[in-house]
Amino acid sequence: MSGDAAAPSSTTGSIVARLDRLPPSRYFLQLVALIAIGGWFEFYEFAMPGGISAGLTRDIFTAGRAGLLAWSSFASFLASFFFGMFVGAFIFSWVSDRFGRRATFTYSMLLYSVAIMLVAFSQSAVVIDILRFIAGFGISVQLINNDSFISEITPRHLRGRYMAFAMTIVLTSEPVAVFLSTLLVPHTVLGLAGWRWVVIFGALGGVFVWYVRRNLPESPRWLQAHGRVEEAERTIAMFEDRVRTELGRELPPVDPNHVEPARQRGRWSEMFGREYLSRTVMLSVFQFCQTIAVFGFLNWVPIILVKEGFTIVHSLFFTTVMLLCTPIGGLLGLFFAEKFERKWQLVGTAVGIGVFGLLFSQSRSVPMILLTGAALTLCANWLVAIFHPYAAELFPTRIRAQAVGFTFSWSRVSSMLVGYAVTLLLSWYGADGVFTMIALAMVAIVLSISVLGPRTNSLSLEALSR
Repeated sequence: MSGDAAAPSSTTGSIVARLDRLPPSRYFLQLVALIAIGGWFEFYEFAMPGGISAGLTRDIFTAGRAGLLAWSSFASFLASFFFGMFVGAFIFSWVSDRFGRRATFTYSMLLYSVAIMLVAFSQSAVVIDILRFIAGFGISVQLINNDSFISEITPRHLRGRYMAFAMTIVLTSEPVAVFLSTLLVPHTVLGLAGWRWVVIFGALGGVFVWYVRRNLPESPRWLQAHGRVEEAERTIAMFEDRVRTELGRELPPVDPNHVEPARQRGRWSEMFGREYLSRTVMLSVFQFCQTIAVFGFLNWVPIILVKEGFTIVHSLFFTTVMLLCTPIGGLLGLFFAEKFERKWQLVGTAVGIGVFGLLFSQSRSVPMILLTGAALTLCANWLVAIFHPYAAELFPTRIRAQAVGFTFSWSRVSSMLVGYAVTLLLSWYGADGVFTMIALAMVAIVLSISVLGPRTNSLSLEALSR
């Protein structure tokens, strides 16, 4: 293999070797930002339902107790979306591995945007639930694809930092969703209820993706894995030219000991084989349990505070203050992504969630509620910023999206169940019961990652999973 940075090589291993030796550059930041802004609209969708709930229950849905299949209940509005995400993650995550990262990024986002735009103009609860299922399906495929996409187009020594940067951008969507909901939901604008405008804003993601798709290259790792070596060579050469021009100097030499990717067809069953089973189990446990913290606290904290005797106005104010910490948690992930091992960052943030959650449940003064709630929010979003790169690092390119999708699907199972669990625990044991559940979930995360999680920092994707 030649050490000349400017000279492309046709050998199989040189494609990823040339990519992994590239230095930091604005060009990679721009690529990651474009993909992240597509993901921004997905996380906007996660935060939107709580903000528009008052408008929805006024115009379309009911907020009272209803059966599991009551299409007109607000619970069905929430559940239909998560069920769509489960189907997308569990059954259709192979789409990205089969058709490519760039195409999946574009068309899954368009599917979501069309479905959500139709929601904004629908009058029937049944129709809205069906459209939300379709939107959840599209978002799920998109989320899985984006993690694979970013991990495959960025150099190994910067992978965690770039992916944490993407999550920092994505996490700013939650305060925006809350702000727009507060501003628009109480009003009617141009003949449309305010909640419909909040939904329309979320549908604009498809317009953005369609506009930027020509500026996004396909993953060279995916091209190589599918035998399209000439296209992969052209993509890597373009990366090198852009970075060389930006920096104004020659690039570092290619590592002659770089691990070459295995050339074989991916099989769904691989994730349950001897080499990857422990990673599949570990990530499945992690995904199931992390949602208990995220949805068990962030989505239920206003109700928990009211249950503990605070007024609705005060509980919403406290929640808003805590939510403002969301992007800061992403920034912590960005700052520390490459400074120490991501595996142990996940363990540390899980411990923080458990400890601060239990302290929050015992807090009665306003300063302690805000302090412990803010600390829990920071830890939860730091964990989110780190687990996205970590999960995408653990499987080979040929099955990366399928494996990430399978493990991610367990988070959708727990997201559908956690609401029922919180309701029961609040009625039986109050806030103590809810935060004990969250603490136990964090114990499961700490044990599974400590025992089964591999180290990943600064290792090439090929070295991590051959």
